[in-house]
Amino acid sequence: MTDLTRRGFVASAAAAASAGLIAKPAIAQSAWPNRPVTLVVPWGAGGGTDATARIVAAILEKNLGQPFNVVNRTGGSGVVGHSAIATAAPDGYTIGMVTVEITMMHHQGLTDLKPTSYTPLALMNEDPPGVQVKADGQFKDIKQLAEFIKANPGKLKASGTGQGGIWHLALVGWLNAMGLKADAVPWVPSNGAAPAMQDLAAGGIDLVTCSVPEGKAMIDAGKAKSLAIMAAQRNPLFPDVPTLNETLGINYSVGAWRGIAGPKGMPADIAAKLTAELKKAYDSSEFKDFMKARGFGTVWAPANEFADFMAKGDASMASAMKSAGLAKS
Repeated sequence: MTDLTRRGFVASAAAAASAGLIAKPAIAQSAWPNRPVTLVVPWGAGGGTDATARIVAAILEKNLGQPFNVVNRTGGSGVVGHSAIATAAPDGYTIGMVTVEITMMHHQGLTDLKPTSYTPLALMNEDPPGVQVKADGQFKDIKQLAEFIKANPGKLKASGTGQGGIWHLALVGWLNAMGLKADAVPWVPSNGAAPAMQDLAAGGIDLVTCSVPEGKAMIDAGKAKSLAIMAAQRNPLFPDVPTLNETLGINYSVGAWRGIAGPKGMPADIAAKLTAELKKAYDSSEFKDFMKARGFGTVWAPANEFADFMAKGDASMASAMKSAGLAKS
């Protein structure tokens, strides 16, 4: 081989190697996920939203081979966390658990965010609220509590979520159904059901409207009890908790939901892969057993159906909040 030929061969080999070095990262970048994914939760650790997000993250991590790190971004009655999801880079590496509050917060003037601010991926859960009180308190059943509220408007304090959140709206709806005004039981904002239940057990508030599963830890510990559930029928996992209709003759029901979404503008292929992986997670015995053990309701809707579900919920919440005097738009 001549020097000229040798030099040409070396140059060609170097060019090929260089091209290979450039091509490899390009190939790696196209294979989502190739690094850890953040899953934002707008509510506090220990609550139902946090628990649901963590089991979903654990299954996704196992199936996709990359860490799915749950990050709690609380504050602003859910605005902080929902904003963190919506404003993240739309590359599939930041997703989050959006909740029913996204159909409510913009009606209150808290944020411009709404369901259309996201790339919907999947609806995975829906739960009705219960009415929880201190286990050793004065109220033995929901009828006794209702009669006390009617006779002593403004005396009891309630909590369960932020001001104007779903559990607050649930309380307002129940009060309205009894012919009472929203301020008959003043609301104390909290960063979720878990801290509200702790405050209830400590005597800081008198009742909590949140899902019975969210109150389960305090109920099982003998520090709280659930008097009724705001649903059409009893939860089979809590068969001793009656409905409002059974006890008070009030046919009132409402529910909270949780789903996974990403920032608006996510690549269609990554969004589709996420929805497919979320369906695998939803269908897994690990997810079903986890949710059943905690009494959490399971409901599935893929991306397009989830978008329709949120749109209908947004319209419904607008009407309900206006009637309760909570809407500003």
